Amino acid sequence: MDVVVCTKYVPSDTTLGADRLVVRSGVDGTLDPGDEYGLELALQLTERHGGEVTVVSMGPEEAGQAVQRALAMGAQRGIHVVDPALRGADALVTSRVLAAAIARVPFDLVVAGVESTDGYTGTVPVTIAELLAISSVTAIRNLEPSGDRARVERMTEGGYDVYDCPLPAVVTVTAGAVEPRYPSLKGIMQAKQKLVDRPSLSDLGIADVTPTQRVTSVTEAPAKAGGEIVQGDEAVGRVVDLLAEAKVI
Repeated sequence: MDVVVCTKYVPSDTTLGADRLVVRSGVDGTLDPGDEYGLELALQLTERHGGEVTVVSMGPEEAGQAVQRALAMGAQRGIHVVDPALRGADALVTSRVLAAAIARVPFDLVVAGVESTDGYTGTVPVTIAELLAISSVTAIRNLEPSGDRARVERMTEGGYDVYDCPLPAVVTVTAGAVEPRYPSLKGIMQAKQKLVDRPSLSDLGIADVTPTQRVTSVTEAPAKAGGEIVQGDEAVGRVVDLLAEAKVI
């Protein structure tokens, strides 16, 4: 079973530059913690059923650190798309680039985190599935393949639902579904010898990466106002008035 895992390099501290975009170059960062759950599930699946894990990432040169960590954890190969034109890419452009990169390798399953810890849109995985014209299931806790289908357990507020999902498919993995492993010293050394493909936008057949969304302004969040303390015999009446003003009663 060949599995592709979407990974993202996220800065340790979120700082906006003069262009109102997150500063991603020249700062400390790491593999998005949410992606480690998807990577662990992929590694477990290939350990049980055979096949390889390929990690795919888009970002500046620093994003190669996230790919290297994924390789050190056990992935067999990486794909890292680097291009200055992708600075400011929105969720749709990101999805188009990742989908094109994924389509370059054979796969039975694409795995991603539920959402990134710096963007929180949660839309990229399902958009990739749409672009690749395959099924998708979000927030899964377990997956067991059987031929060209898979039994998938999807988390819900009341427990979980079970799906019979055709493969290939895109799935997102919830935190806590598995326990991510730590890279071993041997894994870290082996990662340096593993293949990382670096296709250009031209290689991917993508000419236009103009975002459909832009940040036009950034303002400070308003300071929280101090609360009102009500005491004495008039407290009950004042509380009722406040609830009425809030249209709660």
